[in-house]
Amino acid sequence: MHPEPVIVWLRRDLRLADNPALHAAAATGRPVLPVFLHDEMVAAMGAAPRWRLGLGLEHLAARLQALGSRLILRRGPAGAALRGLVAETGAAAVYWNRLYDPALRARDADLKSALRTAGVEVCSFNATLLTEPDRVRTGQGGFYRVYSPFWRALRGRDIAAPVPVPAALRPPADWPVSDALADWRLGAAMHRGAAVVAAHVAVGEDAARERLARFLAGPVGTYRDRRDHPAEAATSRLSENLACGEITARTIWHAGMRVLEQAQGQAAKGAEHFLKELAWREFAWHLAFHSPELTDRNWRPEWDGFPWRGDNPDAEAWRQGRTGVPMVDAAMRELYVTGTMHNRARMIAASYLTKHLLTHWQVGQAWFADCLIDWDPASNAMGWQWVAGSGPDAAPYFRIFNPEAQAARFDPDGAYVRRFVAELAPQPGQEALSWFRAVPAAWGLRPDAPYPAAPIVGLAEGRERALAAHARLRGTRA
Repeated sequence: MHPEPVIVWLRRDLRLADNPALHAAAATGRPVLPVFLHDEMVAAMGAAPRWRLGLGLEHLAARLQALGSRLILRRGPAGAALRGLVAETGAAAVYWNRLYDPALRARDADLKSALRTAGVEVCSFNATLLTEPDRVRTGQGGFYRVYSPFWRALRGRDIAAPVPVPAALRPPADWPVSDALADWRLGAAMHRGAAVVAAHVAVGEDAARERLARFLAGPVGTYRDRRDHPAEAATSRLSENLACGEITARTIWHAGMRVLEQAQGQAAKGAEHFLKELAWREFAWHLAFHSPELTDRNWRPEWDGFPWRGDNPDAEAWRQGRTGVPMVDAAMRELYVTGTMHNRARMIAASYLTKHLLTHWQVGQAWFADCLIDWDPASNAMGWQWVAGSGPDAAPYFRIFNPEAQAARFDPDGAYVRRFVAELAPQPGQEALSWFRAVPAAWGLRPDAPYPAAPIVGLAEGRERALAAHARLRGTRA
């Protein structure tokens, strides 16, 4: 007898460990069909995250094969593709781990209802977040709009322990036909940049766990004090793996908690601050769940009247790392060379675009969505809106980062700038030079060209212009 199989629909969960949908499917004793769809979610991804997804899928397919299983690839709208697989394989159930993007939540709810109406068992699980977004509530039963009380509420919760890798995955009697991953050409839009960024990725759950172990064995002790220094190896760099689901937030949480409980002094403070950053990601998804407009509109509607510009030549200079502001340009070049950007540098670059250049945060958000291998829809939307001023922020003032002051504080010897801006380094290193090999040839940039003699918008001039715009906004509200 060949029992009806269970389809496990994989999305942002390219791992075997702490994969509740896969674990539950294996526990049924039925044949398990791991499936990944090139669906609406993949079609909407930018060049870098889609390319990075392809690397993760290739690695996951090899891991599944080692367990005697396979990764089935299909292309098309999720509903049609899953219904087709159910009909083709006789599957009695479809399991998946939940996503919380507003559009995907609605799609998944409709699909769950349709499959159940057709007599197919559907089970979904939380694996993306530490806890369900609607389970962390204020005393009045609402959702949190400020991070600090959210952190205190989350800190006191019991976070579920990770589930282990399935001991075995029972194969079906006959495997359905799968697309070839190469035919999807997930890296096509990266063009020549792929070869440059490839030197900086760490693909797969083993690499993610190694990163975590290495961080917790060393840098976590100074994380609180050194995490804002972009030239130093002071952070975990796990955002890339979290974005692809090669490691879960709760795996990181429990490992960090063990360090926190065992450490003392600076090490304990570092571990706690690390957990707070993980909670910041959780807070972003908490807000996106309860306020879906966070990802594509001003979270504070009164900011609809702020005089931001749409895309413009200054924004193009920003994208090209040619603003004439070294700290901003180093950040933008790090993005193109490594596929990521240090968090402090993200804030500096985002502030310059939205405040000094008076350019809408959505312009920057779109560029990051195309270039970041660690693109996270909620975290990045909240980060942009926090810097722009239109998002959640408990500070009672209009924040404008001064890139020169930030550089003096967090890159005092200029190591970060020299690492990525070849024109400002006496002997440019490979990372600075590789930027010219990664960027579009149409930009016409070369390392022997002079660096901009002056910023496209001066720091004092840009600050005054932003303050005047904010004053007018407040006047409009009054």
